[in-house]
Amino acid sequence: MPSIFRNGLDRNEANYTPLSPLSFLRKAAETYPQRISILHGAQRFRWAETYERCRRLASALATRGIGKDDVVAIMAPNIPAMYEAHFAVPMTGGVLNTLNIRLDPPALAYCLRHGEAKVLLCDSEFSAPIAEALKLLDNPPLVIDICDSQGPGGERIGETEYEEFLGTGDPEFIWHLPGDEWDAISLNYTSGTTGNPKGVVYHHRGAYLNALGNILSWGMNGQPRYLWTLPMFHCNGWCFPWTIAAIAGTNICLRNVTSENIYRAIAEDGATHLCGAPIVMQMITNAPEAAKRAFSHTVHMMTAAAPPPAAVLAEMERQGFDVTHVYGLTETYGPAVACAWHDEWNELPLEERARKKARQGVPYQVEEDLQVADPETMQPVPRDGKTIGEVMMRGNIVMRGYLKNPEATAEAFRGGWFHSGDLGVWHPDNYIELKDRSKDIIISGGENISSIEVEDTIYTHPAVQAVAVVAKPDEKWGETPCAFVELKPGETATEEEIIAHCRDRLAHFKCPRHVIFGPLPKTATGKIQKFQLRKRFASQG
Repeated sequence: MPSIFRNGLDRNEANYTPLSPLSFLRKAAETYPQRISILHGAQRFRWAETYERCRRLASALATRGIGKDDVVAIMAPNIPAMYEAHFAVPMTGGVLNTLNIRLDPPALAYCLRHGEAKVLLCDSEFSAPIAEALKLLDNPPLVIDICDSQGPGGERIGETEYEEFLGTGDPEFIWHLPGDEWDAISLNYTSGTTGNPKGVVYHHRGAYLNALGNILSWGMNGQPRYLWTLPMFHCNGWCFPWTIAAIAGTNICLRNVTSENIYRAIAEDGATHLCGAPIVMQMITNAPEAAKRAFSHTVHMMTAAAPPPAAVLAEMERQGFDVTHVYGLTETYGPAVACAWHDEWNELPLEERARKKARQGVPYQVEEDLQVADPETMQPVPRDGKTIGEVMMRGNIVMRGYLKNPEATAEAFRGGWFHSGDLGVWHPDNYIELKDRSKDIIISGGENISSIEVEDTIYTHPAVQAVAVVAKPDEKWGETPCAFVELKPGETATEEEIIAHCRDRLAHFKCPRHVIFGPLPKTATGKIQKFQLRKRFASQG
């Protein structure tokens, strides 16, 4: 028998609209046109102005041929142009590719080539590495220079300057929501287990939902003043460019993230929220007294990557910061799991509170499901806080897949779940806690570093016979690469020489801070046992 809910109850323009965070900007401009949208040095933009500037940029890009699924890349820190690109590019139907400003020219060239970028917006501070990257491309994109008022300057390598480019655009540009909310909105490159990064594709629906998920999971209300300590090139700033538009808050741009600038923004600009890796917390707690400023309001911080140390959490609390611990990956639009807080935990001793807060937690409201399971059988592990399995997620804030890599996409989605590659346990109260990284990715200051890429570089040194790179705990960065090197018989090398060898070939943040020489532990088949090397650091702690 036909369903009674079929006839005359079809989807139409009146009852269905594809979800897209572009709607947030239009509503912010219409509802709060005079509210401050962006603070940047002496610059002040209002939501009506930001909307107009985004439409101008979209119009100028469309005039240069940017349309559906065309990639526009941007190389810039947290400045207004970076924020505007998050709306203007998808307004054209295009796809935004935010480039990591710490990458070296070959890696940048790879991202531009693989993503087939047609336009590149480049802050002049980074013109030198971009110029080198462009030399490696057969079909370089159109380059637009961004000459930021707060920047140090730099050589102009583009066809025109950003503000001049905006001037060619129509402030009344007619843009449209995507025809399908599954359409791509952004392309983010993340290091995998090999040197070449993977291109993670986000869709409009996921960006819309996770932008709202940030509000729900963090309990954001009123008109927050969000300080940009988290790079917008990281997972599109964990979707917070769209989040702040959704609640018509204020974006406080921070081109240079220093303890002095953070305290100044809190004290003078009234910053109420910020995000970042534990290194940002340490910048705050370890700031010199001359850099610290008094403030009377509570500042909310969301942190991810390595679990925050209890001592740091206690000091953050003492200084007026309320910390929320989250977990996610580039493949999940940034945070998808949060350590949801229970009021009764406030009565626990500090050390126990810190242990609770250090757990990764439970799914965002907009993430459908989370489990810790055996990756082979796909059976969930017991919720005993002891049995280790792989963390897996599924739902609307999981990526579309890896660009031009169907094999890796199929493997990531094996069994109907996204496989994070992270190992953890499941506690009786349903909270998960990470224990290790199966992919050997090192997270240093919030940046992903492929151990294999570093190893491949060290292997090019003529004196090296074998090498293994693992994460070494670091008070400042959370983790840094440590290289264990076995030299060829009769050969010599120093720690300084190996590090210099890497710095000549890699982005400096990827280079090992320590090199330890000696025989490497191996299995009977010759495979290096990295877990034995990690144990050395565990025994030291």
